[in-house]
Amino acid sequence: MLDYRNFEQFLHSRIKRRNLIIGAGAFTGLAIANQFSHQPVLARGRFSNYPFTLGVASGEPYPTSVVIWTRLAPEPLNGGGMPYANVPIRWEVATDPDMRRIVSRGTVIATPQLAHSVRVVVEGLRSDSWYWYRFIVGRDASPIGRTRTAPLTGIYLSEFNFALVSCQNYEQGYYTAYKYLAQEKDLSLVVHVGDYIYEGGIRTDRVRQHNSPEIVTLEDYRNRHALYKTDSNLQAAHAAFPWIVTWDDHEVENNYANNISELDTEPDQDRAIFLQRRAVAYQAYYEHMPLRPFSRPTGPDMQLFRRLDFGNLATFHVLDTRQYRTDQPCGDGTKERCPENFDPKATITGKSQEDWLFQGLNSSQTKWNVLAQQVPIAQRDMTPGEGGTFSMDKWDGYLASRDRLMAFLEQRQPSNPVSLAGDVHSNWAMNLKANFDQPESATVGSEFVCTSISSGGDGADTTPTVEAYLPDNPHIKFFNAQRGYVRCALTPTTWKTDYLVLSDVTTQSGTISKRASFVVEDGRPGVQQV
Repeated sequence: MLDYRNFEQFLHSRIKRRNLIIGAGAFTGLAIANQFSHQPVLARGRFSNYPFTLGVASGEPYPTSVVIWTRLAPEPLNGGGMPYANVPIRWEVATDPDMRRIVSRGTVIATPQLAHSVRVVVEGLRSDSWYWYRFIVGRDASPIGRTRTAPLTGIYLSEFNFALVSCQNYEQGYYTAYKYLAQEKDLSLVVHVGDYIYEGGIRTDRVRQHNSPEIVTLEDYRNRHALYKTDSNLQAAHAAFPWIVTWDDHEVENNYANNISELDTEPDQDRAIFLQRRAVAYQAYYEHMPLRPFSRPTGPDMQLFRRLDFGNLATFHVLDTRQYRTDQPCGDGTKERCPENFDPKATITGKSQEDWLFQGLNSSQTKWNVLAQQVPIAQRDMTPGEGGTFSMDKWDGYLASRDRLMAFLEQRQPSNPVSLAGDVHSNWAMNLKANFDQPESATVGSEFVCTSISSGGDGADTTPTVEAYLPDNPHIKFFNAQRGYVRCALTPTTWKTDYLVLSDVTTQSGTISKRASFVVEDGRPGVQQV
């Protein structure tokens, strides 16, 4: 049996890539934290500072329930600054923004094992309805957040609106996009498809600075999440709408693949060490996201792919293309094809998740089937003329996975499949083809890729490099490399996507404008510019 105290000491120690290997049994330590109930209880909130410095959030809307979240952190960049004690937190949910018509309330215990973060699954709510919520500890009340339940499954909806976001490197720009997003009037949801934090160390030449060298321990990851969540614009966007989240790579480490680190020169030793890092990164991610309890990680494993329905209009098939993928082929990077590209055993989703996706698409009864996932599915040949180079970290690197998905979409024809992705710090609108190397082949779906919130700095409307290869990719209908977010409006007959871009993110005075709009018509796969 693992000595939990020793494991906790490991979690807070610096991991050296080649000087520490522990057995798989150690990972059970994260799963058994809830057994430690004999620690003191802090009866009255007495903190060194206001405890709700990280704001509030909500997510995972079901028709009669939603998750509300906060974390007590009076010293957010110093491990939270909380005593090693359980702390009762009261919570309230109301039907009005002044919190006068309380419809649900209770008490939840914030524990040090979860960094004094709490999530409450508020049950018994009306479907398709706005609610307001807050947390109270001692004399301190949190900011008031707003959330919304999902419509009843299958019920007729005339419209459903949401925003798509990704990639928010704190050092590379301000979160001005979230300021504008929080002011949106007609959204019911925000979907974040990855790179919520970045793991890198301090760069003094950036607009803002990270708070430590590259993060590797549990406390490192907690402090980095806290740094990002101290941003007032991000807090405002969380407080305005419920979120659906999934990760990409930087929540752990750049371009990791399953148990394989970006630096993997001694596989057996490196992978054992990397799984330790993955375990603490997953733990911190869960602690800071409004996820349902079934996503609580067990060591280096976390259940993140899941499915959410919104009336008769949309099913979100939320994917995880990091945890189960095989190693990037051809040595990663942007390369010409190599034999590994064609390996039928290579996978970006893993077989179980792929089977789950196909089953869900096959049985879906909604008008729009949304693949909320991390990296572009559509082919992007990045070399003009003869030959071709492709990003091996995207679906372009995993041809067997993509071929199976495209064949399924062509043969089974689920209703209106639309992929949503991020990762590449630019906007794209693309058609999904049965065979990307044959432009005349059937269009089997549509894809909208959102740019970053801040990653990459200000960006530009376009780049000569991309413009040079666009003619070799006729299924690509739009490209833009500014920062911003995507707004999607669904009806029974059309899907409309607006690309909203910022003038700049390296100052706090950036302005927003609509750069382009595209529609997908019901029963007609492919994007059309408005």
